Amino acid sequence: MQDVLKRSWPKDLSQTLVYRGGEKPLHEYLNQNAKERPNDTAYIFYGNEITWNQLNDDTNRLVHFLKKKGIKKGDCIALFMQNCPQYLIGHYAIQKLGAIVVPLNPMYKEAELEYLVNEVSIKAIISGQELYERIRNVSGKIPSVEFVLTTNYADYLPNENDITMPLPDELKLKKRNIKNTFDFIEIIKQHNPLDETAEIDLWEDVGLMVFTSGTTGRPKAAMLTYGNALFKTATIVQTKNYNEETRTTAISPLCHIAGMLMGVNIPVYSGCQTVLFTRFDAEAAITAIEKYKINSWYTVATMNVAILNHPGVEKRDLSSLKTNFATSFGIPVNKQLADDWSKLTGGCILCESSYGLSETHTADTFMPIDKIKFGTCGIPTYDTEIRIVDIETGKDLPPGKQGEIAVKNKGVFKGYFNRPDATLETLRDGWVFTGDIGMIDEDGYLYFNGRIKEMIKSSGYSVFPEDVEALMKEHEAILQVAAVGVPDTVRGESVKAFIVLKPKYKGKITESAIIEWAKQKMAAYKYPRKVEFRDSLPATSSGKVLRRLLKEE
Repeated sequence: MQDVLKRSWPKDLSQTLVYRGGEKPLHEYLNQNAKERPNDTAYIFYGNEITWNQLNDDTNRLVHFLKKKGIKKGDCIALFMQNCPQYLIGHYAIQKLGAIVVPLNPMYKEAELEYLVNEVSIKAIISGQELYERIRNVSGKIPSVEFVLTTNYADYLPNENDITMPLPDELKLKKRNIKNTFDFIEIIKQHNPLDETAEIDLWEDVGLMVFTSGTTGRPKAAMLTYGNALFKTATIVQTKNYNEETRTTAISPLCHIAGMLMGVNIPVYSGCQTVLFTRFDAEAAITAIEKYKINSWYTVATMNVAILNHPGVEKRDLSSLKTNFATSFGIPVNKQLADDWSKLTGGCILCESSYGLSETHTADTFMPIDKIKFGTCGIPTYDTEIRIVDIETGKDLPPGKQGEIAVKNKGVFKGYFNRPDATLETLRDGWVFTGDIGMIDEDGYLYFNGRIKEMIKSSGYSVFPEDVEALMKEHEAILQVAAVGVPDTVRGESVKAFIVLKPKYKGKITESAIIEWAKQKMAAYKYPRKVEFRDSLPATSSGKVLRRLLKEE
């Protein structure tokens, strides 16, 4: 395989990974940027140009508050916000204390929050003010939470006359005082910066826990070390040639592992300038490219299509874009899309970003831009081994043969928090057995062909059947339920629920009523878009529902 990779490796790219500032936690890179380039712009938030010094200073002020509140190394602190500067400040303040960042998707509803908070005994939550009611509604059921900070995203907007892009609705919300919580911006104003960091064992101490399915079951917390984050960040920066001259964007959700890498980690490690959005909006993205001369960015393919179809886009100037690494969620990154994008932008290269998963801090491959092969995920990144394993025999398969993808590198997680059996199933002798089906060709390029596990991939998010089913069972009319993924041209997959009603509810409730109920209880990407009532569900002799048979139908 190494000989194959040497053939496919880009000619101008070093075959050795070099850490820009040495092997140290990413928050120390933030300190370094603040010392070496204090007045350079780090992030731009709808016109507010935040310098490295301000970002680090606000982070250290939050460090002071959190330490006063007793937060210490190993404590789990949740971030429950849309993309915003407060997210970045919270992330690095938590890690400077040696505590553990736990991202919570802002689409989560009460039942989801209750389960996840209790799963890892979260000690404190930093929340967007518009999301706090969900926390309050389950406050009596999450005993580990000692305090909550809330924030209005608009606290980090510039003056009204200096706003440079269209504002989404969440940035127009009126600021309000919320009882029994601490206000984020007031905390920043009231505390002096505490320039202090915990002693970190880079490759052993956990700095991040992200919820994922593993191979089966409800969400589990994958434990990722400070070193995992450094390694994957460094590989992306080196393979994609990010540096202080790069001007990019952070559009994907920061709570998602890919969005975190691109929006939280890479800017701090590389020192590049980043335009931060709370969410994707075609007009705002186009405006940012034009005004700030964005030259490299990460997208999901649907974003590119939205811009291509935006009224009047052919008259806009997107010529600053040189490289665009994208992920095929819902729409494939193929040659036709790349050609259309190149024509619109005057030559920007569009290609697949990478293959990866939460358990490896993602980005286990990269696409050589001088040797793009559409339909693949590129080649293994630095110090990474990828095997294709026969599902039945466990033996390695040769190029061109399809089997389970297994990955090994310094990004591999430590295991699932308090889930030893699940850890043993996924992590074997340092290899992550992904549950994904794929193959490697003669040139070392990886093809992703589907999933062994029953996880559903909807709009880029992982949806776990057991999680949907547990939430659906809270409905008084449901006796039995099985959730499967079905093809969706927009989302990639969406959830379909097969339901057996309790006898007294048969004929008295409709599928659409169930869907509407679920919509109010679950994140938008998770709730079933289709419901089918059944008299019974296929099951084994022990009673385990056979989702596979339902999916095959």
